[in-house]
Amino acid sequence: MITAEGLAPAARGERVPAPRDHPDPAGTFGAARRPSIGPVRRNSDAPDDPGELPRVTAQTTAQSTALLAGEPDHSNYTARHLLVLEGLDAVRKRPGMYIGSTDSRGLMHCLWEIIDNSVDEALAGYGTRIDVVLHDDGSVEVIDNGRGIPVDVEPKTGLSGVEVVMTKLHAGGKFGGGSYAASGGLHGVGASVVNALSARLDVEVDRAGSTHAVSFRRGTPGEFAGAGPDAKFAPGGGLRKTKKVPRSRSGTRVRYWADRQIFLKDARLDVELLHNRARQTAFLVPGLTLVVRDERNPEAVDEQTFHFSGGISEFCEFLAPDRPICDVIRISGEGTFKETVPVLDDHGHMVPTEVQRELGVDVAMRWGTGYDTVARSFVNIIATPKGGTHVAGFEQALRKTVNDALRSAKLLRVSEDDVTKDDALEGLTAVVTVRLAEPQFEGQTKEVLGTSAAARIVQNVVSRELKAFLGAANKAHKAQARAVLDKVVSAARTRIAARQHKDAQRRKTALETSALPAKLADCRSDDVERSELFIVEGDSALGTAKLARDSEYQALLPIRGKILNVQKASVSDMLKNTECAAIIQVIGAGSGRTFDIDQARYGKIIFMADADVDGSHIRTLLLTLFQRYMRPMIEAGRVFAAVPPLHRIELSNPRKGQEKYHYTYSDNEMKQTLLEFQRKGTRYKEPIQRYKGLGEMDADQLAETTMDPRRRMLRRINLADLEAAERVFDLLMGNEVAPRKEFITNSATLLDRSRIDT
Repeated sequence: MITAEGLAPAARGERVPAPRDHPDPAGTFGAARRPSIGPVRRNSDAPDDPGELPRVTAQTTAQSTALLAGEPDHSNYTARHLLVLEGLDAVRKRPGMYIGSTDSRGLMHCLWEIIDNSVDEALAGYGTRIDVVLHDDGSVEVIDNGRGIPVDVEPKTGLSGVEVVMTKLHAGGKFGGGSYAASGGLHGVGASVVNALSARLDVEVDRAGSTHAVSFRRGTPGEFAGAGPDAKFAPGGGLRKTKKVPRSRSGTRVRYWADRQIFLKDARLDVELLHNRARQTAFLVPGLTLVVRDERNPEAVDEQTFHFSGGISEFCEFLAPDRPICDVIRISGEGTFKETVPVLDDHGHMVPTEVQRELGVDVAMRWGTGYDTVARSFVNIIATPKGGTHVAGFEQALRKTVNDALRSAKLLRVSEDDVTKDDALEGLTAVVTVRLAEPQFEGQTKEVLGTSAAARIVQNVVSRELKAFLGAANKAHKAQARAVLDKVVSAARTRIAARQHKDAQRRKTALETSALPAKLADCRSDDVERSELFIVEGDSALGTAKLARDSEYQALLPIRGKILNVQKASVSDMLKNTECAAIIQVIGAGSGRTFDIDQARYGKIIFMADADVDGSHIRTLLLTLFQRYMRPMIEAGRVFAAVPPLHRIELSNPRKGQEKYHYTYSDNEMKQTLLEFQRKGTRYKEPIQRYKGLGEMDADQLAETTMDPRRRMLRRINLADLEAAERVFDLLMGNEVAPRKEFITNSATLLDRSRIDT
């Protein structure tokens, strides 16, 4: 037997100085061969001096020999190192597994868990009101008038129903016991997780004519001697009756203080998110009233009440960001499926059993004039922001049904491909909800539905009802269906055209591939903020403008005559138009919903047309194009109209320092200028030159009056009222002739005839 006396000094516990003259950076004890043995564990009877090593035994000697030989050591990892977390300890050890994170998002998730339990009571038909109070002491209280958590003793655990729900994971009334046909809480961990992550949680239940109360500290039941989480706490006690109440009164009150040992210091409850969630729930559960009261600032208490009776149809209208082209389409139906689930038998054993489930589908949808898609999906009123099988079924039904309707109506040519899901979703606002017992979610956060049968049932219901709408014989519905199909076809053709022009959307790519129109006179600078694009009326003005411009940063694009009125034309016709396509291609940022202002090749777009009626019409057509397909340019204030002069007055004998030429921009201004010259005795040559177009100007005159940033006049085009602007464009440039004729007739008396170039 080897004893301590036969070991080296280090093995006997003596201090040995490290060798300084003979370092061993990569030898026997180098990093390449040195095993990681972890921290040294002290023997139970080791001295308290941290510098003193533990006693050496034959076992440690054998371990040291094995480590020096490079052999793996298994003896320091045994069953005693395994830690079994009991009850709520697992939640406190790994909170992110249950609530996603310990920041503000996790704090909000805890609140959702408590609110959803109250909402489940309302869904079951036992509650009509939920109050959520954010107290100024950092606590949150949720109050409902449902049935109240059961207070009788659960026979297996010997605990009251309240304690079982609040302290036992995977315990509750939503595991097939018949209490809830469909609910958001399915795993039985919501309330117990919140309890485990709270420094204090108080529960009061009104039931059977009494108020029952119990408190918890980090999941342990007991009693607090005062208010707040820092009050003295005595474990034990359990549920107790505190007072009598009318037997007709029932409900649950939960107030908790989040544990700051778990959550980050900057984690805060967002009242705006709370309002959005309450509003959303009120839409999904018609007749339910939710009251959110924020008392965190006693001087400015905020209370908002949410109550809606229109259901998801009203929710769809609320979410829609644009004007509708059809009424809200309400689709509902149901289907059945079978699944094998463990069921508790009479002997307390879990037996795999095939059960038949019912799945209800309720969808509200409508298309609008915009390009964005707004879709919300829910399972038993629980939001599924990342979708799931129910959303997949809805999208499959939408794409297939719309394609069938387009082929039947012959709106898609034989040579054209089917429209894609994104084409059908353009401008769509939809709320997709399903109700079923025990849905399968991916994780406790319930962001994705995993029940596979939901895809098939939702697809069947939506296909049947949507097909009926798109093929309706009713005159009003038929017109709406046609508008929807036209919009989808336009979206598909726009996508195809945008893909074809994709290579021309970036400045450098366009220059390298020589894809820009040959008639573009580009500038040399790549500085977008400084560069300017002049859209010039006619080739004659282009010649003069080329001589007048500063080619370093000013580019010129001539257009021939009047471009297409895109308010009347389809997207495909607009892209086929040479002038419109050239403008979109040169600006290089796409069009419609694909427009990306960050890819625009020029900082300013300037319309330069003649100062006559035709020039005004051209500017209006260009504005229609930009307002409809490149609106962000207008919203950013990057679209301008040049203001060329109407007259040039030449002085006969200008005095020193006096300009020889004076330009005026209207007849009234010309008359006033001439009167001023006559009053001062200044002589000028007659007749006064009247410009009929930009082509009549010399290059220096055009530069001086219209293109030189130091002396020119530009009018910025802005969009102060979007709805009013759209109404005006529809009126003046749209397909309806009668309203335009009426507008012209009624407005004729208001016209200043002196402004008409006759």
